[in-house]
Amino acid sequence: MSEGGFSRRGVLQGAAAVGAALVVPVARGAAGGALAANAYISVTSLGVELALPKTEMGQGVITSLSMLVAEELGVALNKVRVSIPDGDAPRFAPITQETGGSTSIREVYKPMRQAAARARVGLIEAAARQWGIAPGQCDLVDGMVVAGKRRIAMGDLIAAASLPREAPLRDRLGLIGRPTRRIDARPKITGALQFGIDFRLPGMKVATLAQCPIYGGTLAGLDEKAALAIPGVVKLVKGRDVVFVVADHYWAALQGYVAANVQWAPGPKPAEQGAIVADLDAALTRPGHSAKAQGDLNAARGREFSATYHQPFLAHAAMEPLACTIHVTEKGCEIWSGSQVPAQARADAAKALGLGEDKVTFHNFQMGGGFGRRLETDMVLRAVELGRAVPYPVKLVWSREEDVQHDMFRPAYADRIRATVDDKGRPIAWEHRIAGSSIMARLMGDGFKGVDGDAIEGAVEMPYAVAAHHVTFQQVESAVPTSWWRGVGGLRSCFVVESFIDELAHGAGADPLAYRLALMQDARSRAVLARAAKEAGWGRALPLGQGMGIAVLKLWGTHIAAVVEAKVEDAQISVPRVTIAVDCGLAINPLGIEAQVESGVIFGLSAALYGEITMRDGAAQQSNYHDFRILRMNEAPRIATHIIASQADPGGMGEPPCAVVAPALANAVFAASGQRMRTLPLMA
Repeated sequence: MSEGGFSRRGVLQGAAAVGAALVVPVARGAAGGALAANAYISVTSLGVELALPKTEMGQGVITSLSMLVAEELGVALNKVRVSIPDGDAPRFAPITQETGGSTSIREVYKPMRQAAARARVGLIEAAARQWGIAPGQCDLVDGMVVAGKRRIAMGDLIAAASLPREAPLRDRLGLIGRPTRRIDARPKITGALQFGIDFRLPGMKVATLAQCPIYGGTLAGLDEKAALAIPGVVKLVKGRDVVFVVADHYWAALQGYVAANVQWAPGPKPAEQGAIVADLDAALTRPGHSAKAQGDLNAARGREFSATYHQPFLAHAAMEPLACTIHVTEKGCEIWSGSQVPAQARADAAKALGLGEDKVTFHNFQMGGGFGRRLETDMVLRAVELGRAVPYPVKLVWSREEDVQHDMFRPAYADRIRATVDDKGRPIAWEHRIAGSSIMARLMGDGFKGVDGDAIEGAVEMPYAVAAHHVTFQQVESAVPTSWWRGVGGLRSCFVVESFIDELAHGAGADPLAYRLALMQDARSRAVLARAAKEAGWGRALPLGQGMGIAVLKLWGTHIAAVVEAKVEDAQISVPRVTIAVDCGLAINPLGIEAQVESGVIFGLSAALYGEITMRDGAAQQSNYHDFRILRMNEAPRIATHIIASQADPGGMGEPPCAVVAPALANAVFAASGQRMRTLPLMA
């Protein structure tokens, strides 16, 4: 006898029944060379278990991926039990267990559905054999295989089921596309959910660290006796450019660091903001490595326009500071932390310890924000450095100041665009030069050939038709460490391209919306642009000192447009309203999309208005939210999100909203004040 679609015996036996699971490795997606996911869907007598192929860090994948599985398997959403697996490259290969670049849905949408569909068909076929009927007479509904009045719980079919090689996806969708509240919201609201920073072990110590604030600098001295005199401080561990203070609790560790009065020696060439910007500008005068060379720039005849844009280093400043618990023993190492790359974190820790990966266990957690920061493993390697020096488990917590000042920053960039326009003011030649740090060069080593594919994203595939279109990249490095920041290329390129196209529109005496539409060929991009403009009331009269700006972007399969209303008064910029239209393909969870849009808009506006990390005497000058500002509640605009229905494959939703608001805001400021702003942040 069964209840709720799963065997009563299984419910009573609890976790012991999991061993009888029908394990379904996810198959390779058929379209677009998608990765073969190695996440697992398990049908047990308790329900459906989903080991997430992507890690939850606020983007809503626990809900959206559970929806995919529940849809195909015909179970209620609350019957899908989700776990975040340990870092384990061999088990999950060829999936890399990487979460970033808006890949959570677009990479695993088809593989997840296909795997669940195979399980559904296998269970239906098992029931049909028992009943002696055709599988086509059966369906799987609410965890039960049904045929007329006959029904059997899917949990009771596990032993008899075998998997077909292929299975059709459901064509009638009931859950996918339905606005669905986050299934992990309650434990977050009540504080029951455990993040990496919350984890505790018996006998565990807590540590903080101080790293040399000057990039390339070293530890010069400290007062160890004074630090150890602080009640609760038990040990100081010193490295070349770092000091760890180990204590019974975090407050004691912080006070121990203050008492230590740490002294630092500067590096050979301290980073200076003025010199960094000058180097970027100088690079724009030199020939770069060609990323695109379409048409003949020199053949174009007409009026010329040019502009140079600057974008600063940016910190990630996630709400959950970096934290990593580690226990190194003679038998191996165990780590507890939140990472966007748990398998890579495990591999890097093993290498640093001189161990085989089988001797290292990396337990991953949900994260209080990632934004690309936790794609790096430096926080894990610092924990390894500490963990090998103490015999007990220790949790290393970065202070907010360490988190900000020792971030792996979004690179600073300089861009210069030169365009020739025809007699109607439309571009017929477009040269875009990009200068900045290369993240890919650091990762690829000798395999890097001069063009950073990440940095040029959004510049080589514009939404506008231009006969001669050239893009070059010039690598410019400094002592400042750089990495991904909500992607990189699409976000930085959108500000430059959409600002410059706005300049061309005004140079032609044309309406910025009409000018864009006349140059665009992609129907989906045209549709979101027109929809955003319509919903925002584009062209309506606004009070003096207020203006509207518009921008459009195609990124990672998503087409998005923004209309921003800005008010400029006494050199202060405020944003009362933002209108977004988005076509992200099939909308898995419209509520999740709205949440991504709203959070992305706030994040993007924060960076556009206030965000910058500046260097002086080799060190980052900003240290916390007071000087690396995030938009406050009273500054937040009204945000209207309009989702355009589509049956196209799902695109990425994490980064596009963040990218498109910066140029729309800058264009709105121009409309309000007549001042063209080409350097971010706008309120530096």
